[in-house]
Amino acid sequence: MSALQPVPFLQLSDEYEALEAEWFAAIRESGHSGRFILGPHVQAFEHDAAAVLGTKHAIGVANGTDALVLSLRALGIGPGDEVITTPYTFFATVEAILQVGATPVFVDIQPGSFVIDAAQIPDRITSRTRAILPVHLFGCPADMGAIMGIAHDHDLRVIEDAAQAFGAKVADKSVGSIGDAGCFSFYPTKVLGCYGDGGMVTMDNEALAGRIRHLRNHCATEPFIHDGAGYNSRLDEIQAALLSIKLRNVDEAIAGSRRVADTYDELLSAVDVVRPARPRYGEHVFNLYTIRTAWRDAVRKALTDNGIASSVCYPKPLHLQEVCRSLGYAAGDLPVAEQLATEALSLPIFPGMTEAQIERVCRAIRQVL
Repeated sequence: MSALQPVPFLQLSDEYEALEAEWFAAIRESGHSGRFILGPHVQAFEHDAAAVLGTKHAIGVANGTDALVLSLRALGIGPGDEVITTPYTFFATVEAILQVGATPVFVDIQPGSFVIDAAQIPDRITSRTRAILPVHLFGCPADMGAIMGIAHDHDLRVIEDAAQAFGAKVADKSVGSIGDAGCFSFYPTKVLGCYGDGGMVTMDNEALAGRIRHLRNHCATEPFIHDGAGYNSRLDEIQAALLSIKLRNVDEAIAGSRRVADTYDELLSAVDVVRPARPRYGEHVFNLYTIRTAWRDAVRKALTDNGIASSVCYPKPLHLQEVCRSLGYAAGDLPVAEQLATEALSLPIFPGMTEAQIERVCRAIRQVL
């Protein structure tokens, strides 16, 4: 084991120390006001986030999973409907489809970017297909130009899972502003993260925004009066206050992560690994920096032996997991996702990562490769 200081996968403590005084002042203000749920901090954050992302509406909810569920329900998707998505993502993407009673239909991914292969989507559309749910994975945007064209041709709704990609763009549009709805997570590890759970849904459509606001608060039409079964899914005041503070500097944080990614690209250029693709159609924000190598386990062991954290985010694609057994997929059906699940390794990345830390990571990789 290296005697040097460990290299963390993500470091939130320095950021917290910089924000502590301002955030605690907002907490004290909330305490004195007695407003803790759907108060002024939530309203301010919703307004500012919509302005940053270029949408008419941004609605704070309890977490990113709820953002997906609420969007599906608000668009009327349920039992008997099919939703096309990727097998290579966090389970919440597929879990939300299952929770509303719809059926996930999987399409393989691109080997360079890890995002859904838009060219394969038309072959999976049936008379029961109602929506496409692309995931902007690791901070890399999906090919929304192609996906929106397919959706238009087949009269399908599009729900963007932008949990890992706040600030990523396709052409000049932010992810979350392109489809019918955009779904964000503010889990602490995300590009824009709070210190607990939080989420958001974005959209331009006024009627859709009204349905999601209705659903997130128990389908209440007025206090203690309800016209349906909704959810208790509200972003709380204290987390919204923190997110408003962090939103002011999110571009700087993204630039910091891109700097780390650029340095990795340079130092790993002569090493036998596949570096993350940077899509020609958009801008990557590098929530994660994920390489591919056939020697993944050996590389990870070398990193661990040198006190360096890493992560294998999705070791088994969702179409092969027990929860999706009834859908009838078998090994070999989605070969790219299956191969990448054995090769992908996410390296440490955070805006304040030092050149020395990056060099240590790359030096440990070169020991193996």
